Amino acid sequence: MNRSNVHLLDLPNEILRTILRKLNNMDVLYSLLDINNGRLDIIAQEKTFTNILNFVHIDEISLIDRFCIYILPKIHRNIKYFILEPVFMERILLAAVYPNLTELKLLNFEQQIASKYFTVENFDDCLYLLDGRLKQLTTFNVNVYSIDTSSTIVHYTDMLPNLKCFSLKSYFRHQQYEKIPSLLRRMPYLEHLTLYLYIKGRNRIIDGTCVQDDILVHVPLLHSFTFYISTYIDIGDLSHNLSHEYIQQTLINTRQQNTTSIINNLGTCIVECSIFSLPFSFDYLLYLGNIFSYIVFNYVTYLLVQDRDGFKHEFFVRITRSFPLLKYLRMYNIKPQVSSDRSQSYSMIEYPHLMSLDVVYSNKCYLEQFLNETKACVPCLTELAVSHYDLKIVTNNFTREETRRNCAKVKQLIPIQPVAT
Repeated sequence: MNRSNVHLLDLPNEILRTILRKLNNMDVLYSLLDINNGRLDIIAQEKTFTNILNFVHIDEISLIDRFCIYILPKIHRNIKYFILEPVFMERILLAAVYPNLTELKLLNFEQQIASKYFTVENFDDCLYLLDGRLKQLTTFNVNVYSIDTSSTIVHYTDMLPNLKCFSLKSYFRHQQYEKIPSLLRRMPYLEHLTLYLYIKGRNRIIDGTCVQDDILVHVPLLHSFTFYISTYIDIGDLSHNLSHEYIQQTLINTRQQNTTSIINNLGTCIVECSIFSLPFSFDYLLYLGNIFSYIVFNYVTYLLVQDRDGFKHEFFVRITRSFPLLKYLRMYNIKPQVSSDRSQSYSMIEYPHLMSLDVVYSNKCYLEQFLNETKACVPCLTELAVSHYDLKIVTNNFTREETRRNCAKVKQLIPIQPVAT
């Protein structure tokens, strides 16, 4: 029986398109565009493959070279949405003019790179990110991680008259809250705003009054405002007594529906005051303490808990109820667990999705709380960061039967040796 050899180019255009649509569009562009085949050139330049370009996790210089030199200049008019990481961000955005680019997402900024692009001194010279060439943007999202607190958030004077959606998520404590109002003044027609901010270096809590005067007043057409703003402050600097009731009243005065606050005592004079919209739509939450609202945080997967007082058994019960999808938990608490007369009446606590536990900077009783199968069930735990000394004690030098089950799937152990004294 003879077998006929069918070449890819022998297929009709519709079948060829059907096959290519099942592939990653970046692979299609890289492999088929500008290879001296007119038919493939036409198909690869279709909107299906050129409207949205995601460069996240692409780190090969040769691939970036090919895109910037040959591909982007050919398809620049088709591109509507870029998803970029900072390493090649400048080069990609300057490779061509993108007249129809309306959405831009910048991900995974880290300290050195974010400091470069988000300081006043370097911004104008290094990247014309929000200059006149990108005035057509309607959606702009920025995620920043671990930036130096001396850095400055984007500061530029051009207006963005077409911008309808803006999101800024900053997962570090910084001192640049005062730059937010100047940034929003450039977005007078904004309809959807998302802010996730950790602020330090102020002598005033960011409350509902600040939200009204510094944010809402600049965006009169706003339809939705999703936010989490946390202030780290020395209460000795405050001119008034800080209370949940006071903060809540300032939020009510803004007429924003469904907002609340959490005040956490981190030290004798240090507090973390957080205000946020409901439902809580972020996956990341830091510095939660003993006292927090009876809220279900349906999207949070990463949680850091810290308090100047020890945690009770009831605290962990509330954690499982309030954070049903929790995967990563870090604990900062050197105070021992507070005993409760009712603790014996509680059943074992189950953490069905918890994959990573960090108790390096915590009392060893909390390690006991999670590893002892009579107190907790952590069937998915695969990563454990812990003091080597505490681990030996809690597991009785790795021979204790009650701790075997919860350690059974741990693949990555990050033991921290005690500091010699």
